[in-house]
Amino acid sequence: MQRSLVMTMIGADRPGLVEAVAEIVTKHSGNWLDSRMSRLGGHFAGILRVEFPAEHEDRIIQALRALESRGLSVIIHLDHPVEEPVGHRYSEIEIVGHDRPGIVREISHVLAEHGVNVEELDTERGSAAMSGELLFKARAHLRIPKSCDVAKLRRDLERIAADLIVDISLKERL
Repeated sequence: MQRSLVMTMIGADRPGLVEAVAEIVTKHSGNWLDSRMSRLGGHFAGILRVEFPAEHEDRIIQALRALESRGLSVIIHLDHPVEEPVGHRYSEIEIVGHDRPGIVREISHVLAEHGVNVEELDTERGSAAMSGELLFKARAHLRIPKSCDVAKLRRDLERIAADLIVDISLKERL
């Protein structure tokens, strides 16, 4: 029987961190399923989902926790797959505009009011090509319940886009 876990990890960025985790997964007959990892502010940060034989559960968890002695903070949760809700749509939202505090909060508030689940969110701040001003960019994958009035969601997003001075596009994801 297979088990899976989801873990988060963070530590000072340096070569060999991903290899150390991959070595533990492989040593315990595990399979690397999904991950998102990046360097943020001088730190390595990642989330990872792995699958392994049930009889290796205690040993793989102990080995992953031992990474703490190498400066990598690790939080582990056993994965208990939940049945996906039916009657929803998937969409993607893209946001681009001058950077300022509160953009994510305002947009996530509107999404939550409409019962929309943010399944994946990527954000970055960088310089605009011509002006050099700081731009905020975000892309999110959304799960919209069937009961959501998408036209009203669009109107609410357009209203706050004008207030925030950002461009927001919402499109269906196949």
